[in-house]
Amino acid sequence: MKNKFLISILSLSTLVAVGCTNLDEQVIDESLEAITATPVESFIAAAYGPLPDAFTHTKNYGLQLISSDQAILPPRGSGNDWYDGGKYIELHQHTTTTTNVVVQQTWDAMRLMISRTVTAIEKLQPLAATDANAARGVAEMRALRAYYNMLMLDYWGIAFKKDNSGQNSEILRKQEAITYIESEFLAVVNVLDNSKGPGRMSQASVNGFLAQLYLNAGVYRNPYGTPVFSATDMDKVIEYTNKVITSGSFTLSPEYFAIFDDNNHSNKELVFAIDQRQDLNTSHNRLGYWSLSGSQYPLAAFPKANGTDGPAITSDFYNTWVQAYGSTDPAQADARFYKENFTVPQNLQNLTGVTPANDSNHYFLVNGSTYEINRGIQRGVQWGLRNASNGQPFKIDEITGQYKIYPIIEQRNGFVNYVNHTLDIDLENPNNKDYTDGYRVSKYQFSRTSDTGRNRGNADIVLLRLADIYLMRAEAQLRKGNAGAALQDVNLVRASRTARPSVTPPALTSINLDLLYRERGFEFYWEYSRRTDMIRFGHYEDVYTSKTNSDPRKRLFPIPQSAIDGASSVPGYLVQNEGY
Repeated sequence: MKNKFLISILSLSTLVAVGCTNLDEQVIDESLEAITATPVESFIAAAYGPLPDAFTHTKNYGLQLISSDQAILPPRGSGNDWYDGGKYIELHQHTTTTTNVVVQQTWDAMRLMISRTVTAIEKLQPLAATDANAARGVAEMRALRAYYNMLMLDYWGIAFKKDNSGQNSEILRKQEAITYIESEFLAVVNVLDNSKGPGRMSQASVNGFLAQLYLNAGVYRNPYGTPVFSATDMDKVIEYTNKVITSGSFTLSPEYFAIFDDNNHSNKELVFAIDQRQDLNTSHNRLGYWSLSGSQYPLAAFPKANGTDGPAITSDFYNTWVQAYGSTDPAQADARFYKENFTVPQNLQNLTGVTPANDSNHYFLVNGSTYEINRGIQRGVQWGLRNASNGQPFKIDEITGQYKIYPIIEQRNGFVNYVNHTLDIDLENPNNKDYTDGYRVSKYQFSRTSDTGRNRGNADIVLLRLADIYLMRAEAQLRKGNAGAALQDVNLVRASRTARPSVTPPALTSINLDLLYRERGFEFYWEYSRRTDMIRFGHYEDVYTSKTNSDPRKRLFPIPQSAIDGASSVPGYLVQNEGY
């Protein structure tokens, strides 16, 4: 159910700056599970409300993914689709400017979310003395504010300490920011429980985020230097990951891709996620469609719902799989790499002599109601539904009513070819920027209610899951010199993917930091952690596809110039990060 809430939010100019002066009232639609009955719950809903939009491909998801070595988004085709002023090229090459739109919009989204938590706390605190639900709501909002601030610290090296809307935010950096975020989490962790599902801040998610904070504390204290991973910090990582693991509330998912399915809200691996179930008008399918070919139509029910030929994986990241499995195709060795939801019959697989002009009988049939595209890393010629153009009916068998699955055709600029995803893709070679170039990723299920491909997402957007809890503990053990305990945790996660036994990843026989870094890449590819992992493991300055910049100051993003300008009335208040 959807409610309208009258919420005070900062006007854009003050939000971008520091959020401290005028308030503009707006009526905003928000929704959250079962949050309709009381003012307490309505205040909480408003603080969670901006999350889906903040984690789209043009904001936080694009910021984290394209700035890493796992993905690249070149301008495609002669029309320079996805050039968008060079914003994704800047992110990938670590030449980001202070006016980069992705950085600015992510900053604005984060500041809005912090503002919402401050407003919620202000509204709830007067009720907390006599209303236990309000008291728990204050604790939940403090935890959510601390999480948002931890993201700010990770991206920009700052946190905003702000307890009411009538005061200036105090800007904290390095150890001061760590201490503040830590204190907020610790103040509320034992007030919370794990009863409300992954879409709400819980005791487990706070324990998990405390572990993340301690694991990255060495980076946050010294963002441009070599981080020191103290035994004290690593002991804290182990302590707080243990709390999540021993809670008994979570289990590793036997099917890896079920973690990212439409119905993943009930998946017991999720510790914290953006709940997209309630309001299909504000949820999105951007993580499901962004990488797919524009000629790929995953849903028989919706002939307008296609991909968009966005980013592809880099050859550097793909080759880590090849190095791990040698002569064995990773798709035949690791359940996380690929899931085949349909199989092209053997007699159709050879396309020698077959062209779009003569392939009218080169198809097989599927049931439209159960048809699903393959998941994971997509390579080579793609197969799928076919229509004459976007929005036109798909080809079906007139006798059975089943849908015909053909090699997918790409029709652009007068050329008609099959969609054949090849490995080579970069920003320099014009031959490597075609619409079909680059292996693609279909990690999230393409939402079965998305009639455009962009809207109406169902899958919760996963921000923290049990596999990360185990691998954080493994890393802390390894950095303390306990390789045996680290290997046990790594192999436990690998061995858990048993839904397709032939591709359950085999146990590793040894572990070191390089192998653990590679393992995190396999487990969490195209989620929200790669940039942070690269910095912590010392690889953010590496040379990889179309990226040579080795300036450590690029570990932090620039504070948007609009924010600097907005704070200019208070000299020295908001200082630009080094290197910008």
